[in-house]
Amino acid sequence: MSNLLIKWFVKDCENVKDETVRQRYGVVAGAVGIFCNLLLASIKVVLGILTGAISIAGDAVNNLSDSLSSIVTLVGFKVSGKPADREHPYGHGRAEYIAAFIVAAAVVAIALELLKSSVSSIMHKGEIDVRPVTIVILICTILVKFWMAHFYTMVGNRIHSEVTKAAAMDSRSDCIITGVALISVTLVLLFDINIDGYAGALVALFVIWSGLKSAKETIEPLLGSAPDPELVQEIEDTAKAHPEILGVHDLRVHEYGPSRRIASLHAEISCEVGMIRAHEIVDAIEREIVEKHLVNEITIHTDPVDLKDRDRTKLENKAMEVLRNLGVKEVHDFRLLKTRDGERLVFDAVVGYETNITEDMIKGALLDELSTEHPDLTITLQLDKA
Repeated sequence: MSNLLIKWFVKDCENVKDETVRQRYGVVAGAVGIFCNLLLASIKVVLGILTGAISIAGDAVNNLSDSLSSIVTLVGFKVSGKPADREHPYGHGRAEYIAAFIVAAAVVAIALELLKSSVSSIMHKGEIDVRPVTIVILICTILVKFWMAHFYTMVGNRIHSEVTKAAAMDSRSDCIITGVALISVTLVLLFDINIDGYAGALVALFVIWSGLKSAKETIEPLLGSAPDPELVQEIEDTAKAHPEILGVHDLRVHEYGPSRRIASLHAEISCEVGMIRAHEIVDAIEREIVEKHLVNEITIHTDPVDLKDRDRTKLENKAMEVLRNLGVKEVHDFRLLKTRDGERLVFDAVVGYETNITEDMIKGALLDELSTEHPDLTITLQLDKA
């Protein structure tokens, strides 16, 4: 069923890297959500009125909010698919994250109202009229939601869409919500035990938790979350596969939407290679990384390394021992400059976010170790955290 829908409505569905194809996936997912959730909400509104069960009525409101969320999802995909323009040179891809956050906020707001109604129901219990057909209908709605969760998961994984994955999680949560309502009305039908208010409160709390979790996951890319370690490793491995590359560092990946990544990287190359040849090498690496669809665009900066400078090499070996003992994770751009006032050591150091190492601590430790052989040594360093 899921694959059939995709084949019918998404032309060239295998080409998920294409922005137009990706947008079609989003439109289909949004349309499925609107239709199914409106249908389920209508059925549960009627059931809620006929039975008087607040857990079913709350579930109906939840499905109605899901249909509104699907509309927001649809709009989000439409906006995120717009090309770059003068005001938005990196495209509109982050609109999808904003849409996902709106979905999560709407879910939490509806759940709070449901919680309020449930507490009122616990304090003032009303009569519930349940028929066997009610049980059958609720089971059917759970099956529909199971299918929707599967469909959203498939689409979300194919096009790497956080908003669609959030919809899948919401559909799975809805299965549990409707399941709680089902248990509640079944107890009324079989044993005349009314726990409807408690069931409604449990449903509300679960929805609130799911909504807050979804909100956190969708807002992280807007705040600038760390890139996928596998992506980082593959980019670095692609660059290092070229024999002229001595090392890479300072990889930065900026995400402007699920299908828009821009990166920058520093690559160390022997100064003997020459500027023109070095430019040709990094140009080839940039094209290779983009052709692998790791990112949409990458800029590589070349750092020349003088492999024949024995003084620098000897000094670097001694300095590295000190730096490793301090807990420095990485050192790059290591240079020894001869000046009129003596020698100046310049490098960049990377330490973990959890460490309290400072620039002064590093300089002090290095000068204690190196000043005997290099009495006029000064140190300039850039300290980063990773």
